[in-house]
Amino acid sequence: MDLHRVTEKLSVDDADLSSSVFNNANLATSSYNQIEFSGAKFNDSNMSGLLINDVNLSGSKIKNANLSGVAFENCRLTGATIDGVSIEELLKVYREAL
Repeated sequence: MDLHRVTEKLSVDDADLSSSVFNNANLATSSYNQIEFSGAKFNDSNMSGLLINDVNLSGSKIKNANLSGVAFENCRLTGATIDGVSIEELLKVYREAL
C-alpha cells in the first residue's frame, strides 16, 4: 500500500507495519507507544529533542551520532561501551577520583 502526501495526524492502532519504509517523512512531535522497533534502522535522521523513556535498547548500536547534550538518567548500563570502553568502568574511575 502506498500513501503519498498524507498531510498530518495519521492515527494507527494495533497494526502490523513490519518491513515498512518511510523516506523523506516528517514525523516531528509524533508519539509512539508500545511499538516493536527491533531490527529497525534509522539513517540520516534528526532526532534532536527526542524523549526515549522505558525502552529496551539492549544489543543496539549507535554509530556516527551527535550525542552532545544527551542526558542518561536511571539507565541500566551493564555491558554498554563508548568506543569499546566500558561505561561502567569509566563511571567507576570517575567516582573514585571524586
